[in-house]
Amino acid sequence: MGQNAMQGVLKDIDTRMKAALEALGREFAAIRTGRASANLLDTVRVDYYGNATPVNQMASVSVPDARTIVIQPWEQGQLKAIEKAIQIADLGLNPQNDGKIIRLVLPTLTEERRKQLAKSVGKVAEEGRVSVRNIRREANDKLKAMAKDKKAPITEDEERRGHDQIQKMTDQYIAKVDELLKKKEQEILSF
Repeated sequence: MGQNAMQGVLKDIDTRMKAALEALGREFAAIRTGRASANLLDTVRVDYYGNATPVNQMASVSVPDARTIVIQPWEQGQLKAIEKAIQIADLGLNPQNDGKIIRLVLPTLTEERRKQLAKSVGKVAEEGRVSVRNIRREANDKLKAMAKDKKAPITEDEERRGHDQIQKMTDQYIAKVDELLKKKEQEILSF
């Protein structure tokens, strides 16, 4: 009985840590580097018939070169709404609307701006590490409660093994956070 309950806790924290890592990846994708990426528009929402709709659900988004993003709405009438949403999103980009498409040209980042971005991705990564550690703490608390519970007991050895497995999982996910951070910093500083 105890072993199954412990496996449930381990499966739950793996799922939650994976979700925290995916959220971190999405946050990193939305941080602008000198290189164009369709992911820059992930946080942009357009008022589409009263619904806040992501750009990629109402337009084709392409990256023809390293500094340009092209947005071609499926409905021409939405061109102005998309342009306005990009301006409101405050991405530091100036949309160029030619009546058919919107072109976003990414300016070259200054050295100072690159360092600021590198510092901000470091803060985002630390938030990701904190999320993973909080999940670890909650899981360890669950194991302690299970060890004290008379209805679904786990032995002290099972509890100790569970804590060890939780720590190993935590270390793996922290390493993945660090790996994502390193890639993002290189992307910012090397372009």
